[in-house]
Amino acid sequence: MRKDVRILLVGEPKVGKTSLIMSLVSEEFPDVVPYRAEEITIPADVTPERVPTHIVDYSEAEQTDEQLFQEISKANVICIVYAVNNKKSIEKVTSHWIPLITENTDKDSRVPLILVGNKSDLVEHSSMETILPIMNQYSEIETCVECSAKNLKNISELFYYAQKAVLHPTGPLYCPEKKDMKPLCVKALTRIFKVSDLDNDGNLNDNELNFFQRTCFNTPLEPQALEDVKNVVRKNLIDGVCDNGLTLKGFLFLHTLFIQRGRHETTWTVLRRFGYDDDLELNQDYLFPPLKIPPDCTTELNHNAYLFLQSVFDKHDKDRDCALSPEELRDLFDVFPYMPWGPDVNNTVCTNDQGWITYQGYLSQWTLTTYLDVQRCLEYLGYLGYSIIAEQESQAAGITVTRDKKIDLQKKQTQRSVFRCNVFGDIGSGKSGFLQAFLGRNLMRQKTIKEEHRSYYAINTTYVYGQEKYLLLHEVFPDFDYLSDADLACDIVCLVYDVSNPYSFEYCAKVFKQYFMDSKTPCMMIAAKSDLPEVKQMYGCSPLEFCRRHKMPPPQSFTCNAASAPNRDIYTKLTTMAMYPHARLRCMCTCNRCTFCLCQNFLNSELLQTVRAKLYAVVLRRHVSQADLKSSTFWLRASVGATVFAVLGFAMYRVLLKTR
Repeated sequence: MRKDVRILLVGEPKVGKTSLIMSLVSEEFPDVVPYRAEEITIPADVTPERVPTHIVDYSEAEQTDEQLFQEISKANVICIVYAVNNKKSIEKVTSHWIPLITENTDKDSRVPLILVGNKSDLVEHSSMETILPIMNQYSEIETCVECSAKNLKNISELFYYAQKAVLHPTGPLYCPEKKDMKPLCVKALTRIFKVSDLDNDGNLNDNELNFFQRTCFNTPLEPQALEDVKNVVRKNLIDGVCDNGLTLKGFLFLHTLFIQRGRHETTWTVLRRFGYDDDLELNQDYLFPPLKIPPDCTTELNHNAYLFLQSVFDKHDKDRDCALSPEELRDLFDVFPYMPWGPDVNNTVCTNDQGWITYQGYLSQWTLTTYLDVQRCLEYLGYLGYSIIAEQESQAAGITVTRDKKIDLQKKQTQRSVFRCNVFGDIGSGKSGFLQAFLGRNLMRQKTIKEEHRSYYAINTTYVYGQEKYLLLHEVFPDFDYLSDADLACDIVCLVYDVSNPYSFEYCAKVFKQYFMDSKTPCMMIAAKSDLPEVKQMYGCSPLEFCRRHKMPPPQSFTCNAASAPNRDIYTKLTTMAMYPHARLRCMCTCNRCTFCLCQNFLNSELLQTVRAKLYAVVLRRHVSQADLKSSTFWLRASVGATVFAVLGFAMYRVLLKTR
């Protein structure tokens, strides 16, 4: 909505421009009329639309042509005033004023015009027969009002219509010649219909119509009023109502009817609620709401956003196979002005055997977009109508900005759900295969991927101690001399070398020494293509010895040349290391076999929790009296006992780790 409205009155001398303004302000006809009235500002709380309104007068006697041109360029709406008893002033509307205004306004930003027939008290007939052909000839003319400054007839209505012409213009919505809505308006209302069709059945049922009504007008429709609306559509349109629900054709017909009956504000209220501006484009403020992201912080979708995206998926997964076919995907993105996901997305996330994006892959791609380009994610959520359907202030309400990574390191814990792993390696070392294996694709399946559809990202979920986390793999182009900040910024580094290539490890060693040896980012060495015969690496020391010297885990053997989906243990280890970069443990995994995993599982086990709860209850209920609870000696003994128990438990934990 505009912050204010600027109305300019022009016309031939002595047609009553100044009288109209003074009659509006003083609510009486002035005895003495000056050549020109000063600019008047009407406060927002006085106007029907609650918008400040500036009314500007023009006088040929006091102003130059240059001043007139400047006022025309600043005006939001122009009232061309003529005297109904003066034919010459009517002729001047088309011969002088409309051409002059057209010449001094931008062709792309059309200024609405209002024709004002003043001095209606001096004649008994109407000038509308003469004016109607002019209105039909010029589409920029919004309406014509006959009034009388002397009798105060239609004075308030004149300025209301002028204000309405700016705030709710007809031009962008309706074509008078075709007597139908314009294509851009139809396109915008079609998107609104599809966003509001929550079950995607092609009809707006009573619940959806009521939700739409509350969203746009803050009040639900009474059952009888709802039925009356549908009856109006039934009478005028055969297929406007289907299964007692309003179809798209019926929805568009209703808005055409509103416009034809002069209720443009109804359609504009709907359009603006769904983010559209005066040009029927989605507003930039709607698509990109402010979101502050401090340095070293990442962005993730929160629980409400995931629930919304899940509902969008369910809405379009018509065959309920937990995957989106190409047709279903196109239907989902039909509310977008373009197709946001290209063929590379199918090689970035999990797909089914037919190559269709699965439910997990769908959520993974949204997670990837949020992490890498949160502004694009906000834009996409805007197209889907997140703020409206989820009843949030903006799309930013669906984004969580994580705390600074330095704080995570200090506290030795993290609340993040997405971790980035940058994958380095020489050409042909197996980086791409490593990424695709994370998506469950073996070597045979990887060979079917076209080069132009290749992706340098892969994202999927892993489970670390029962918690679902997203691991984002990014293949870094092997340009050793130039690595950008984005190439180096990550939670864990993965260095991949080919065991069958004697020169492959050297690249990994150089990258580690130059960029990561002194950093706090954990690193892991991957011995790729382990199904091939291993050869000696032409480097000063073996990969195993290199890892020992630099306190890294030993090289992890990996191959994607398997009959079924490749083993995923390595990705769980990477996620675990990214989550706990401070931990100096030889085994960072969830294998449920090593001492670390056994201790973690035991501490988190339901049995231990139950025993602890029962012991707590027994101690408090049976052996401790009310007097003891009030005694400081009792609490001192309890504190000492708890401390001793904690120290012994930690010592035992360390001993178990060393015995591995």
